[in-house]
Amino acid sequence: MTGKMVTERSLDRSMAQAVAWNAAARWASQILSWASTIIVARLLTPYDYGIIGLAALYVNLALLVSQAGVGDAVIALRDLTSQQIAELNSVSLVISFALAGVTCALALPIAHFFSSPPLFAVLLVSSSIYIFNAFQVVPKALLQRELRFKLLASIETVRALFQIAATVIFAYLNFGYWSLVIGFIVSSAIMSALTFYYGRLPFARPRFRLLRRELIFSHQVLLSRVAAYAYDNADFGVAGRVLGEAPLGNYTVAWTISSAPVEKIANLVMGVTPAYFSTLQTDKAQLRRYLLRLTELLSFVTVPASIGLAVSARYLVPALLGSKWHDVIGPLRLLGLFVAVRSVATIFPNLLTAIGDAGFVMWASVASAIVMPISFFIGSRWGTTGIAAAWAIAYPPMMAPLCWRVLKKTEMQLKEYLYAMMPAVNASIIMAIAVLVTYRLLPSSYRPLVSFALIATVGVVTYVAALFVFHRKRIARLIRAVRDALRERQSSNSTF
Repeated sequence: MTGKMVTERSLDRSMAQAVAWNAAARWASQILSWASTIIVARLLTPYDYGIIGLAALYVNLALLVSQAGVGDAVIALRDLTSQQIAELNSVSLVISFALAGVTCALALPIAHFFSSPPLFAVLLVSSSIYIFNAFQVVPKALLQRELRFKLLASIETVRALFQIAATVIFAYLNFGYWSLVIGFIVSSAIMSALTFYYGRLPFARPRFRLLRRELIFSHQVLLSRVAAYAYDNADFGVAGRVLGEAPLGNYTVAWTISSAPVEKIANLVMGVTPAYFSTLQTDKAQLRRYLLRLTELLSFVTVPASIGLAVSARYLVPALLGSKWHDVIGPLRLLGLFVAVRSVATIFPNLLTAIGDAGFVMWASVASAIVMPISFFIGSRWGTTGIAAAWAIAYPPMMAPLCWRVLKKTEMQLKEYLYAMMPAVNASIIMAIAVLVTYRLLPSSYRPLVSFALIATVGVVTYVAALFVFHRKRIARLIRAVRDALRERQSSNSTF
C-alpha cells in the first residue's frame, strides 16, 4: 500500500471517528434538548422568547467579535509557534473583557431602541458570557487542530446537559425569560472551564508587529462572520422592530424548530471539517473527495428532515407546542425549504476559510449583509411568513458565488457536485408527495398528535424506500465506506 493510500485511509478513519464521537455525544444530549424545548415552550410565552430574541441579536454578535477570527487562524495557519498561539490567546482575552464593558455601556440605548425595558437587565447580565468565552476560543481551536474531537464531544455533552437542566429548572420556578438567560450563562461557564482546563494554554504579551499575518487573517474571518451574522439575524431584527415582540416570539420558535434538528446534524460534520480541510490545503483531489462525500452524507439526512418539517408543520406545531403557537405554522413551512439548501451550503465558507481563502468569504458575506436585510424588510409586509419567504427566495442566489469559488479552488465540475445531492433530493420529493397525499386522506377528527405520528411514519418509510429502490448502489457504497472507516478503529490507535 502506498504512502498516499495509507494517509488517505488514516484521514478517513480519523474523520469517521471524529464524526462518530460527535454523533454519540451530541445526540444523547440533543434528545433531551428537544424535550426540554417543548417543556420550556409550554411554560413560557411568545413574549419571553421575544425578549431573548432581541437580546440575542446583540449578544451573538458580540460573541463573534470576542472570537475575532483568532480560533480560525490557529486552525488554518499551520506554521504558528507555541509563542504566537499564547499571544493570540491573550488577544482573545483582551477583546472579550473590552466587549463586556462595551455591552454594559450600550445596554440602556439598545433597550430604548427596541422599546423593551427588560432588555437592559438581560444585556447587563449576559455580558458575563463574553468573559467566560475568552478562556475557550484558542484552547478549543488548538484541540481541533490536534484532532482531539473525542474530548471536545465530551465537553459539549456536559455543557448541553448543564444548560438543559438549568433552563428547565428555572422555567419551572417561573423565572420567565430569565430561565433562558441563566441556561446560556451556565452553558458558557461550563464550556469555558472544561476547555481551558484540558487545553492548558498559557498567555503571553501580544507583539502585534509580529502577528501581522495572523491578525489580517483573523480580521478577514471576523468581518465575514460579522457580515454573516448581520444577514443571518436581520430577520429577527426586522420582525422585532416592525412586527413586535409576540410575532418575533412566533418567528423565533419557527426558526428553532426548522433549523435546530438540521443544524445539529450538520454540526456533527461541520464541527470537525475545518481541521481536516486545513490539513489537505494543497491536495485538490482529496479536497474534492471530501467535499463530495460530505455533501452526499449531509444531504441524505438534512434535506429530508427539513422538507419533512415543512410539509408536516400543520400537525407538528399543535401536536408538540399547543394551539397558542398556531402562527408558527406559516413561517415554519417556508423556513423548512430554506434550511434544506442551507444545510449543504454551509460547507462552502468552511472549506474556503480552512484553505486560507478568507478574503473571498469576507466579500461574499458583506454582499449578503446588504441584500438579505432589504429582502426581510420587503417580506415583512406579509408578516413573519413574508420574512421566511425572503430566506427561501434570496438566499440561494447569494450562495452562488461561494459555490463557484469552491468548485474553482477544488477543480470540480458543477454537474459532479450536483450529482452528489441527487439521491437525497429525488427521494425527498417522493416523500413530500406521499406526505401530502396522506395529509389529504386523514380524517379531520384525528387528534393532531396522532395525525403527526402517521404523517411522520409515512414520510420516513417513503424516503427510505425511495432511496433503496432508485439509488440502491449509491446507498450501498456510502454505507460500505462509512463501515470500513469505522472498522479501522479496531486495528489502529486513535489520536484523540
